[in-house]
Amino acid sequence: MPEKPGHLGHRARLRDKFLRNGAAALHDHELLELLLFHAVPRRDTKPLAKALLSRFAGIAGVLDATPDELRTVKGVTEASAALIKLVGELGTARLAEQIRDGDALSSPQAVVAFARSALAGLGYEAFLAVFLDAKNRVLGHQVVHEGTIDHAVVYPRRIIEAALARRAAGLVLVHNHPSGETAPSDDDRKLTARIAEAARHMDIRVLDHIIVGTSGYYSFAEQRLL
Repeated sequence: MPEKPGHLGHRARLRDKFLRNGAAALHDHELLELLLFHAVPRRDTKPLAKALLSRFAGIAGVLDATPDELRTVKGVTEASAALIKLVGELGTARLAEQIRDGDALSSPQAVVAFARSALAGLGYEAFLAVFLDAKNRVLGHQVVHEGTIDHAVVYPRRIIEAALARRAAGLVLVHNHPSGETAPSDDDRKLTARIAEAARHMDIRVLDHIIVGTSGYYSFAEQRLL
């Protein structure tokens, strides 16, 4: 809806609040509202911000959504969808750069950012092993399989040998689902169990197995399956 007279100074006040106090001073809908100012001129963006947060269950869901998914929310234009995706991709690139520079993998979200950078543009499944030191800093990563993931064709020994060569203390397993679906298959579960068992015999911890889709991820650790 067009902004009413009482809203004319709202944009300036919200922008000033952000510049003075940072993002922590704003609610999630205000942060998204502030972003939408740049793509939606002279309109009240609060209802749209709240609709997006409701549809995608929070800021992370909004930033992870595809442009087509964003456009399903009434009021989202091509320009606003592009802006939201740009901000999400910049955040992903920043996390990936920090990790490449030796920062610790401190959360599944950081692993997802790293994986999306490493697997960017692939139209097929790929299985990635990320090797960590005792402080969870990245020592390196390796694509150990390309193509449909089957527990019979991804060899745990190959992954463990690569980890030992890097003197890794821990492993994070990642693979992508180009279809977008993140729920693990039976093969995913069996493969995870086999790799974790093989790693345990060599005193290497498998910290997580993350499945990355187009609009989200599934973490075995978050689901307490590791």
